Amino acid sequence: MFPTIIAVNIGLATGVTVGIVLVLVGLFLAHRTLIEKKKDDIRQSFVMTSYVFLIALMVVGIVIILNLWGYDATDMLGALFQDTTLFLEENMPRFIGVLVTLVVALAVYKMIKIALYRVGRKESPNQRRKKTIAKIALSVSKYFIVIITTLVILAIVGVNIGPALAGLGIIGLVIGLGAQKFINDLISGLFIIFEHHFDVGDWVQIQGFSGEVTDIGLKTTKVKSFTGEVRIFNNGSVSPVSNFNMADSLAIVNFSIAYKENIAEAIEVLREELPKLREENEYLLEEPRVLGVTELADSGVNLRVVVKTVPMTQWGVERLIRQRVKEILDANGIEIPFPQVVVHKPKMSE
Repeated sequence: MFPTIIAVNIGLATGVTVGIVLVLVGLFLAHRTLIEKKKDDIRQSFVMTSYVFLIALMVVGIVIILNLWGYDATDMLGALFQDTTLFLEENMPRFIGVLVTLVVALAVYKMIKIALYRVGRKESPNQRRKKTIAKIALSVSKYFIVIITTLVILAIVGVNIGPALAGLGIIGLVIGLGAQKFINDLISGLFIIFEHHFDVGDWVQIQGFSGEVTDIGLKTTKVKSFTGEVRIFNNGSVSPVSNFNMADSLAIVNFSIAYKENIAEAIEVLREELPKLREENEYLLEEPRVLGVTELADSGVNLRVVVKTVPMTQWGVERLIRQRVKEILDANGIEIPFPQVVVHKPKMSE
């Protein structure tokens, strides 16, 4: 307990006060510098202990300064403790109610999050659809829980939530009139989800930008391109949109053979060999079909091969077919032409 010093020289009190403040500030700065330089070598327990020690020194310094200037720190702390105790005794039920409400709200949100996460991870034929609905449900649940929790806490602390609800309705009306684009995005997001325009994981093209849908919210949709670029679209502006996952893809391969080759023989060889690809590649949904001649080009006769594939696998299948076509034609001595120009030299008159 520090005795109150009343008859003290003002200059001395000022000097001691400044000295104590400078010492405390210096200790805090030195401690911060030491922690930043040695943060990889110092244990966390030492850091916490040092902070507690510094706080204790600060409290002692404040008590000494108060006593120097004629304030009884003991009486002040006692009165503060008494007022705090009385306040807690009067409001403890409310504190407990608020704490219980927060714990229940967090527990409910955590359970919903775990349940929806399991739904999104469970393998099923409609996996993308379930994952999309799970993300939206989690977003809606979060906002709903926050609103309900806030209203319950206001009721616990004694606020009449009737006028509050009426005020929220008026505020919502004002915001709605001034945020028509925001509301348009929300409504468009609901239509995208419930009309099944696309799901998380689908490959889409929106306003010329192609990529995989990584996230669908009530307001925005995130699309990640093949190169890793992520573009965020407001749901109200997601038009037009092309979904490449809603139907089977079609791999199309065009190639040429020389004019001197027998077209019927080349087509027959390809029709015999290309169907073997289906046994080698699980993404082919049918045997490759040789459609025949598509064009009489400058340097050769163009042929076309098509095959249905699993959505979004057509590019890899096309590369495989081109390689196999080259191997088949080479094995059968069928020439693949290269660009060439025939120049006719006129005869010189004698």
